[in-house]
Amino acid sequence: MQLEDQFKYIVGAYYGVREMDEYPLKVYVLKDIENYLKDFLDNNPIPNFDYRHKALEIEEKMSLKTKLQDALLVLYKIDASLELIALVKKRIKRIDTNRS
Repeated sequence: MQLEDQFKYIVGAYYGVREMDEYPLKVYVLKDIENYLKDFLDNNPIPNFDYRHKALEIEEKMSLKTKLQDALLVLYKIDASLELIALVKKRIKRIDTNRS
């Protein structure tokens, strides 16, 4: 996986968790994801890459389902609460059900 792709899924995860209003402690998880992203960028700088532009593009154009799927990847890596992981899975399932 390329560094740009890893950046995209971490940022997507942030925006996915941000949509989880039913989880009262999401602010703390968002901070953990921010720290995870900062650590990633400190260890893996991407030359000639516009981080802000790409993050804005992810926020605006990526589907909620994809953001939530990215969130699952990152939540496992940061040892997030199983309650939040279950809520994200439930929300993805609800999106799939509404499309059927």
